[in-house]
Amino acid sequence: MGSLGALMKHPDDFYPLLKLKMAARNAEKQIPSEPHWGFCFSMLHKVSRSFALVIQQLDTELRHAVCIFYLVLRALDTVEDDTSVAADVKVPILIDFYRHIYDPDWHFSCGTKEYKVLMDQFHHVSAAFLELEKGYQEAIEDITLRMGAGMAKFICKEVETVDDYDEYCHYVAGLVGLGLSKLFHAYGSEDLAPESLSNSMGLFLQKTNIIRDYLEDINEIPKSRMFWPRQIWSKYVKKLEDLKDEENSVKAVQCLNDMVTNALLHVDDCLKYMSALRDPAIFRFCAIPQIMAIGTLALCYNNIKVFRGVVKMRRVFQVDVHFISASFPGLTAKVIDRTKSMTDVYGAFYDFSCILKAKVDKNDPNAQKTVSRLDSILKTCRDSGVLNKRKSYIIENQSNYTPFVVVLLFIIFAIFLVNLNPNWPNN
Repeated sequence: MGSLGALMKHPDDFYPLLKLKMAARNAEKQIPSEPHWGFCFSMLHKVSRSFALVIQQLDTELRHAVCIFYLVLRALDTVEDDTSVAADVKVPILIDFYRHIYDPDWHFSCGTKEYKVLMDQFHHVSAAFLELEKGYQEAIEDITLRMGAGMAKFICKEVETVDDYDEYCHYVAGLVGLGLSKLFHAYGSEDLAPESLSNSMGLFLQKTNIIRDYLEDINEIPKSRMFWPRQIWSKYVKKLEDLKDEENSVKAVQCLNDMVTNALLHVDDCLKYMSALRDPAIFRFCAIPQIMAIGTLALCYNNIKVFRGVVKMRRVFQVDVHFISASFPGLTAKVIDRTKSMTDVYGAFYDFSCILKAKVDKNDPNAQKTVSRLDSILKTCRDSGVLNKRKSYIIENQSNYTPFVVVLLFIIFAIFLVNLNPNWPNN
């Protein structure tokens, strides 16, 4: 009822949410009939429904290459993430993983749930990989080789300094940005982007996830996963796990804000990368996750809930900032529906940066640094000269919908749900 109530309150969410639901169903219908490709796209929907939606922006040929690239790296990540696998077993697999993708008989049982299925039936991924054009294969092999070696390095190495943090994020995400740039170039529609910009695209997303997922990672069983750099968290607590203790709430939020401020370093590079893209489909594929990332940072900043539970960009949530009330209705659906050009990107980054800046406490030890980085982002967005050409969908304006329209939209939505699933009322 909470979601329906929110929809009644924000009826302008209805159309984007409906389109998102229809896009999800359409994506499931487009799963190829060949067994190995069917497995790959079905698995993609299971391990990342959001990525499975975003990837639909791409042409079939590039979509296939990106799907396999994602699953290969997801499998590699599953090996790294499984804390029940001994280091002496894990490290050789990570280092040799780039060879295993050529072997249709190879598999390694690890992970849980759908990730275990991916690993147990990895031969389907290998079979699909072997059908890709050579340019795609070479790009995927190169990134898998470099990522596996980097992951192996950090199996036995703690993230101590900010430089270590950047290096780890490069291996697990920056290389994803480099790999995607290679795939876009192999497809023929984009110039090969500078590695520094491609790297920042990955680092911005990865650092956002590391910040958001603090509690999930620290509570990992049988062993915690700790990615926050000691150089940052040791300024606030003696042990990283102390941040989740209620008596350390003030220090925890200060540490969190320090981490968010560090992530903001990559925004200008991300904006440069996206502004150089020519293919509209590739642009949307790249831009949607970046907007979700800056939105997630705006939600996480100064938010003690990061240490009480995993914070994610829900379809509807509310943020109260001093005397500002900024709402993010149907945000995921709106971002996917409305992100079509750099005008939309600059607008979203501007709006979220304004919200983030309004949350900065002048007594925070990093307040000046945070504001400086946000001012740089805001200036970049203003200098684009396009802010007056877009309608903000982040900072909400007064709705123009009458009660009659609200009720009508609700009825249409209810009819849609019933047609979607005849058993819906009984579920």
